[in-house]
Amino acid sequence: MKTTDNIITFNYDDVFFAYYLNDACECSHLVRDHCLCYIYSGEFILHSEGREQRYTAGDCVFCRRDNRLEVRKGPLGNEQFRGVFMNFKRPFLKEMYKRIDHSKFPRRKSEALPAFVQMPQSPDFQSLFRSMTPYFDSNVHPSENLMRLKQMEGVYALIDYNADFGPLLFDFADQWRPDLVEFMERNFMCDMTLEDFAQFSGRSLSTFKRDFKKIFDLPPERWLTQKRLNAAYEMLQQGATVTDACFNVGFKNISHFSNAFKREFGVSPLEIKHRCKINPSTSKTY
Repeated sequence: MKTTDNIITFNYDDVFFAYYLNDACECSHLVRDHCLCYIYSGEFILHSEGREQRYTAGDCVFCRRDNRLEVRKGPLGNEQFRGVFMNFKRPFLKEMYKRIDHSKFPRRKSEALPAFVQMPQSPDFQSLFRSMTPYFDSNVHPSENLMRLKQMEGVYALIDYNADFGPLLFDFADQWRPDLVEFMERNFMCDMTLEDFAQFSGRSLSTFKRDFKKIFDLPPERWLTQKRLNAAYEMLQQGATVTDACFNVGFKNISHFSNAFKREFGVSPLEIKHRCKINPSTSKTY
């Protein structure tokens, strides 16, 4: 069990029981593994590339791996958020692949399905998760074997509902590579490591660095810093606080942000704020 001021999380062999005690939680979530999410109470809101969907008690949603989602988990009425998250990691799916008759799977590409898909409120999915929700209110921990059986049941429910889930779940080849320029321009303000950027662009870290240098003629660390600082400069000119500008563009530390900003522009973020108050039309001086 993992407990913070607002969240209690139980992790039983890649099946997570999450209980949010106070208010709402918003985050940018990197979906590294395929996941089935069941909403026990409260509300669950997902946003990805212009598409947003709200889920409430009894809803079940599948999230594809190798995607970035904006997630909000929060109360609804008098009910705090409680949800069950079933992850399907590649080693488990490789073992599962040996058990399944995959001869009838369609041969279309796995990209045919969107980043998240709502499942029907059918007996397959409802019985799967309702059989696990009593563990929210029990001190008895489910066994590893039981959780593994539940994961297998989840896989069968998915492919029985839609055969397109077959080639998606059991695609063990290197993931599809998006256009690196488009990917970086869209995600440079995300709080991700270089390893994260590499993974979500479908590349190993060494390949990512090599491809990046060919395209941008800069190391990725330097490019990210410049892009973030330029974005922060614009935010400060538009009235953002130094703190908001710092964290909104992907920096984790205000002192580090301020030092990098002054090295780049020759002035501190506070000086930019002061200039803009005196003369709103102030432009960059570098």
